[in-house]
Amino acid sequence: MTERKCVGCGAIKNREELIKLTRENNSREVVINQSNKIFGRSAYLCYNKSCIESAFKKNKISKILKAPVPEDLKGKLINEF
Repeated sequence: MTERKCVGCGAIKNREELIKLTRENNSREVVINQSNKIFGRSAYLCYNKSCIESAFKKNKISKILKAPVPEDLKGKLINEF
């Protein structure tokens, strides 16, 4: 199993247990990568509201992905997961 670290809380979990956000190589757009078919720089989050909020609060996701993160992505993540 491949382990990854949550951007929000720092917990190390199996990749399957985390939400994957990816900055696409071609368009430089940040997307939720559920299929693992999109290639590019990625960040991972736990499936809970507090991790999602803490990752957005200090702009951690955009620092890791080295790209601006759209504001509607936070709402989308909280609603979906």
